[in-house]
Amino acid sequence: MSLVSVHNEWDPLEEMIVGIPDNARVPMAGKDLFALEYYEHYDNMARIPSGPYHPRVIEETREDLEALVAVLEQEGVTVRRPQVTDHSKVFSSPDWQSDGEYNYCPRDLLLAIGETIIECPMPLRSRFFETLAYKDLLLEYFESGARWISAPKPRLLDEVYDDDPGSEVKVRNVEPLFDAANVLRAGRDILYLVSCSGNRLGYEWLKRTLGPDYRVHSLVGVYEGTHIDTTITLLRPGLVLLNPSRIKEGNMPDLFKGWDVIWCPEMIDTGHSVGWEYSRASIWSGMNFFMINPGLAVVPAAQKPLIKVLAQHGIDTIPLPVRHTRTLSGGFHCVTLDIRRRGILEDYT
Repeated sequence: MSLVSVHNEWDPLEEMIVGIPDNARVPMAGKDLFALEYYEHYDNMARIPSGPYHPRVIEETREDLEALVAVLEQEGVTVRRPQVTDHSKVFSSPDWQSDGEYNYCPRDLLLAIGETIIECPMPLRSRFFETLAYKDLLLEYFESGARWISAPKPRLLDEVYDDDPGSEVKVRNVEPLFDAANVLRAGRDILYLVSCSGNRLGYEWLKRTLGPDYRVHSLVGVYEGTHIDTTITLLRPGLVLLNPSRIKEGNMPDLFKGWDVIWCPEMIDTGHSVGWEYSRASIWSGMNFFMINPGLAVVPAAQKPLIKVLAQHGIDTIPLPVRHTRTLSGGFHCVTLDIRRRGILEDYT
């Protein structure tokens, strides 16, 4: 039986990959990194603060992730981890060179849908080889019967990136590009956010690859930043948490027009960490969490208004610390990847 089997964001969780903070760093400057992450904060790419994160950030993140692993194992979830990687090593293609970033956010690079796991064509050069830290796991999943595929490897030439301050979407439609975290699963309906981390060609590739068993919805004009999981959190069939600063009546995805909507309450700002000038992730990273089952969520402990609202809708929570979400740009949904949930492919429309 395939160890990969996941059809939505809420079925009872059985196996999950949790990231690691070891050797995390800001990659060397490049047009890709500047256009996608730093153009709003610096006037030129030479100011990108490349190098390792502060040791306290790494150690406290390790503690927070170990606490998460302990909770998952108590809930009967099998937890897997990527291999430790030296991200300071410089690598190159025929067109550019870079070093690495981290293995903190498995949600960004691997997309599990059904019994298929996809290595996604990420737009950041620093993450080009990041899936190598998961290679042993991918081989194990393949040997168990999973379908393992990789999107076309991108060239990531300079022409891909638009660092003009006046442009909203920074990744041009030169080749298919998207992070796995641009995607959410609701049975036969798949949501794909067109943004700075996922372009229209990426949507077309995913739609054709998944085939007629799925309806892949392109969300345009919802959020141009990066990933979908600080805008939409799927809780259970017919219930969704939405970001009120990004989703309005006019751009509400059709899928949710018959669902009950929870408008996310005001987030508690956890700020940025030592050794950092500003917060990489927005304040809405507080709604970046995941469901263990339809009635239980792992939520950042600081987000007390959110915990209260979820309780009002019959969802229990396990509040846990995640101290450096806004520095490392990854909350509980980002730092995990659900590989297997107990359930079947259903239509929720």
